[in-house]
Amino acid sequence: MEENTQNRPPAAQQRKTVAEALARLPGPRGERFVTVLEHGSLVVELYAPRENDPQMPHTRDEAYIVIQGSGQFINGESRQSFDRGDLLFVPAGVEHRFIEFTNDLALWVLFYGPEGGEAAPA
Repeated sequence: MEENTQNRPPAAQQRKTVAEALARLPGPRGERFVTVLEHGSLVVELYAPRENDPQMPHTRDEAYIVIQGSGQFINGESRQSFDRGDLLFVPAGVEHRFIEFTNDLALWVLFYGPEGGEAAPA
């Protein structure tokens, strides 16, 4: 059976390392995030805020995977502790931010799906 590789990124673009992404931060204008992969509706970034997290709600669903660091995460009305290895989900449009976090915080961020989120009303 022949494998369809037409929509697959080249092999060199399929593997991303934390070290490579962190080496690109901060960005030229002081950005604390960098896009590492885009494929279809999926956008993967590395986010490494320092001192404060100025995020605003996003227009797409997102998942965070904590690479390193710990702290507190505000997600809508809830506040949760987080640590390395945790997965945090935020529906589109929900206010969220990291607070009281360690200065080594680094997260993979996965944005995906349609504007308004997958559970958006029709």
